[in-house]
Amino acid sequence: MSEGPQVAAVEAPAGVEPEIELADASPEALLELFEARGWGDGLPLVPPTQERVERMLASVGGEAAAGEVVATLPPRFGRATRHSLAVNAVLAGCPEAVFPVLVSAVRALGDPELNLRGVNATTHPVAPLVIVHGEVVARAGFNAGLGTFGPGNRANATLGRAMRLVLLHIAGARPGDGDASTQGQPSKYAYCIAENAEANPWESYPRSQGVDAPSAVTVYCGENPHNFHDMENSEPGPILDKAASVMATLGCNNAPISSAEFFVVLGPEHAATLAGSGWTRRDVQSYLFERARIPAGEFRRAFEVTVRRPWFEALRDADPMPITDHPDNIRVLVAGGPGKHSCVIPSWGMTRSVTLPLEP
Repeated sequence: MSEGPQVAAVEAPAGVEPEIELADASPEALLELFEARGWGDGLPLVPPTQERVERMLASVGGEAAAGEVVATLPPRFGRATRHSLAVNAVLAGCPEAVFPVLVSAVRALGDPELNLRGVNATTHPVAPLVIVHGEVVARAGFNAGLGTFGPGNRANATLGRAMRLVLLHIAGARPGDGDASTQGQPSKYAYCIAENAEANPWESYPRSQGVDAPSAVTVYCGENPHNFHDMENSEPGPILDKAASVMATLGCNNAPISSAEFFVVLGPEHAATLAGSGWTRRDVQSYLFERARIPAGEFRRAFEVTVRRPWFEALRDADPMPITDHPDNIRVLVAGGPGKHSCVIPSWGMTRSVTLPLEP
């Protein structure tokens, strides 16, 4: 065998992965190798050499903890060790400062309430959104401001991509037997934003969920963001009515599943208008719960199979039916930059978001 560069394999069942020797270390050769083995996301990759993987592991305790199983991920029930996560972080191009966020995000993927098996098995185009909070946003260079959902920032892009590579390589969520999504969606490549703490007029999102830590991460499994804008109004009602109209639709998976969450990601200008009128985060949730409704009869004509609370059956056809069964299912946070735009992210339905403190 030739003495070429070596890279870590990505599909070993447990422990430290074996290495593959490459005769050619070019990006094209690595991409062809991964394509032939059914690995990767179709985009160019960074070779996961031993040196690069060791540097990544050094940011979370080094080789001593490399074999720790962070989570077991369905449908393949692959064991996500710190070493295997480091391999995928290198492949995605992550800076070392981002790696602790990936470890905590993967731990969140393993929470039973998130229901990763259902997320990967459904035909719905659901993808895990990673939301980064707190001190690590600035320390690791995440973009919480203008264009937070978009391209141009290494931390956001590579963390989101690393999560997808973990799902492909460790969970086995490839299109087909592992990921049954009918059409997929662009956020299945990379889906990561950061909370804009400086523009947030309320307590941080993790603190609202009972997580009091300098840094935290939230994983929420949903659709692509649906933008709404309001350039004119200085009162909360008309702004939030637009958000409610996005939520109250038969075209999202939340409609037949009343316990499903919505994430409402407010741009800083909308958040400032709401808070400037004395509205709390809870006020926003309660208002959207009251306004995001559709006639019960219209709903009944659209769906035969539903997962909704029994009290919905008492509604008459003309009664306005809430799109969700409780205000707490509406999660509100602030992200983005200048401009009077915000977005609603519907859920897949049979999943709950998970917020965890960042591991030291």
